[in-house]
Amino acid sequence: MSWSTRFLTAVAFLAVGVVFAPDVLGSGPESPAAAITAVKLCHLLAFSTAWGAALWVTFIGGIIMFKNLPRHQFGNLQSKMFPAYFMVVSVCAAVSVAAFAYLHPWRSASSVERYQLGFLLSALGFDLSNLIVFTPMTIEMMKKRHKIERDLSIGEEIGWSKNMEVAKTNVQLAAMNKKFGMIHGLSSLANIIAFGSLAMHSWYLTGKIQL
Repeated sequence: MSWSTRFLTAVAFLAVGVVFAPDVLGSGPESPAAAITAVKLCHLLAFSTAWGAALWVTFIGGIIMFKNLPRHQFGNLQSKMFPAYFMVVSVCAAVSVAAFAYLHPWRSASSVERYQLGFLLSALGFDLSNLIVFTPMTIEMMKKRHKIERDLSIGEEIGWSKNMEVAKTNVQLAAMNKKFGMIHGLSSLANIIAFGSLAMHSWYLTGKIQL
């Protein structure tokens, strides 16, 4: 089952739930309260999806794959996964921004709410920068470096040890490592800033929950 099929299945279950339990959206389909509750639900689902995906990819999944997969295999997998990842978190961040802006219009929003909208816009901006700029550049650099490494018969090992050893005596590989490191560093920085922005919003939402 593809991710799109799973997504549509989840939406279908949500729709069935609304049909059989309309009270979860307020007093009725025509009620303003229902619309507000629906927007809150969209915001919460979109934010939690972006937050969870960012947490997993940044701190768990990527590290596990790097430590257990041959480096070229790891890189090829990341080149397929990261465009999809940044697409998902960008869409979710956009939905969160739209929903939060609808719930808290700028003119009537408090300073705290304006800061939170700023954090969400920051996450969206940095995710889009990765999706449109940094990730394509990183993938292109990675493919060029893989070609150099294949010519040197390295890249099928786990970890960086072989690369660093050969780069000491190979000027071309050392230069490519430097270029890749720079663009990959910018991509990672943008991802961390986006994650931090979502973390700030999670703190705000936590303060709104009554347990």
